[in-house]
Amino acid sequence: MPTSTKRRFTAGAALVVAALMTTTACGGGGGEEESGEGAGYNAGIGKIANKSNKKGGTLKFIAKQPIDSADPQRAYYGMTWDFMRYYTRTLVTYDTKPGEASNNLVPDLAEAKAEISDDGKTYTYKLREGLTWEDGSKLTSKDIKYGIERIWATEVITGGPAYLKQVLDPKGEYEGPYKDKSKDKLGLKAIETPDDRTIIFKLPKPNSDFENMLAMPSGSPVKQEKDSKAKYANEPFSSGPYKFESYRPGKSLTLVRNKAWKKSSDPIRPALPDKVTVTFSANKEENDKKLIAGEYDIDMNGTGMTQSGRITAMQDHQGNVDNMQTDFIRYVALVTKTKPLDNVDCRKAVFYGTDFAALQKTRGGKLAAGDIATNVLPKAIPGADDYDPYGVLERKGKPDAAKAKESLKKCGKPNGFSTKITARTDNPGEKEAATQLQQDLGKVGIKLEVDTILGSESSSITGSPAVTKKRGYGLVMSGWGPDFPSGQGFAQPLFDSRFIAENGNYNEAQIEDKKIDKYFDDAIGAKSPEDAAKIYTDLNHRVMDLAVWMPFLQEKNITWRGSRVTNVYSSAAYSGRYDYIMLGVK
Repeated sequence: MPTSTKRRFTAGAALVVAALMTTTACGGGGGEEESGEGAGYNAGIGKIANKSNKKGGTLKFIAKQPIDSADPQRAYYGMTWDFMRYYTRTLVTYDTKPGEASNNLVPDLAEAKAEISDDGKTYTYKLREGLTWEDGSKLTSKDIKYGIERIWATEVITGGPAYLKQVLDPKGEYEGPYKDKSKDKLGLKAIETPDDRTIIFKLPKPNSDFENMLAMPSGSPVKQEKDSKAKYANEPFSSGPYKFESYRPGKSLTLVRNKAWKKSSDPIRPALPDKVTVTFSANKEENDKKLIAGEYDIDMNGTGMTQSGRITAMQDHQGNVDNMQTDFIRYVALVTKTKPLDNVDCRKAVFYGTDFAALQKTRGGKLAAGDIATNVLPKAIPGADDYDPYGVLERKGKPDAAKAKESLKKCGKPNGFSTKITARTDNPGEKEAATQLQQDLGKVGIKLEVDTILGSESSSITGSPAVTKKRGYGLVMSGWGPDFPSGQGFAQPLFDSRFIAENGNYNEAQIEDKKIDKYFDDAIGAKSPEDAAKIYTDLNHRVMDLAVWMPFLQEKNITWRGSRVTNVYSSAAYSGRYDYIMLGVK
């Protein structure tokens, strides 16, 4: 039953408020304006808040961090993928249901999920009838093939996931459509389009996650005549129910209805609002105030409110709050090519010198921010376990200065060493967490310099091994959620040496370990999901034993749900964020 937004706490909400109050000297404040009645605390968790099929109105997002790219083949932020379903479609997509049920794949552009050959190497799809582009022209199988081919053009199309490239062309024989010498620029042999409504994928080796890869925006069609290469990110051509009206990168984005879209060809998207707007503003505290005041409806980033915003929301507007469990891990990558972190014992000194409990508190405490993480895999990923090789939970998250100093002696740095850590200023709590880590490690002789960057710059800064080396970064603080719900979908971009790229590199630790690479090959080729999970458990342990990637939080967050927003629910497929394409407004 919905409760009042004003000081009528459930037991769970009261515990969260108490936890929040212990993490700050502030006592609330602000929040004088009311945004109306909410649907109730955690009304969007495991169920749908404010069900409605009403059309019309303007849905207003605000975001502290801009989207990384509006180009479907270049985007890698989870919130961007969630938002892209407004204007991009894929052969299959994730179900529009709350919670774990959203992880199920359903047909989108295709009439049905793939017809898969007995050997698991051939995937055949038949497209729906009536598919169109925003100019009313017919969308065909060749458009899908061309869109996917763009992933190979890595000199221009940077930043997006590389799964399809790795799976369809592991030897790297195709050079991409911009260097394609065939007349139609459709020379990728692994994809066949015998007619406009049929597309066939031929894999060199089976991969049970292949359809999940096709569900990512990188599997979206692109109309070849509209491909402006690097400039395509400024105004992508729509295959969904909305199209771009205006886009000022880093400032604002407005979508309006795509009148050429046919509901009869799209059973997924209800297309309720007439218009969808996004305002990008780096002022995190001010953004929270505007959400609470009702000026905006939803935080597009979905990474939670600031500390002051959390307290005000939980004290005075509890009915508008969801305490989301995400599949994100907050972590620090230890760059193995930066001395002295090329030495495993110097890396272990960082693990032992870290105050995990303080990092947790910095981001809001256990109930608001999540449990301390002791290994790399999120709990929802098959193969995850309770591995804790550095005894983090045994020491209640506190540092072990003696072991840190012992490790420093082993690596030939008894007096410690100096290095740099990056932190994104537009991610709530990240700069504060990096500053906390700076204080913690300083106590054992490891001197950190905190270098702040914008999240939108990360793929070309921390995602560039050359820039990382030039700037002398030893630690990279960030967060990561699964691209799809498997060990491959979470861990391969992070730890497989074959995924290291010149730009848009997410193996920030620059791990090159043949044993880890083989674990991926063995798990992908496993006979059953259970067998694969066992291999991912071993991989998890290997990464932790090498001390190359330090997880510190299994993230939860306090998220604002605007009172006038309808059909709101947390989607596991989008790491706990709301399912944006389902939202409407009263």
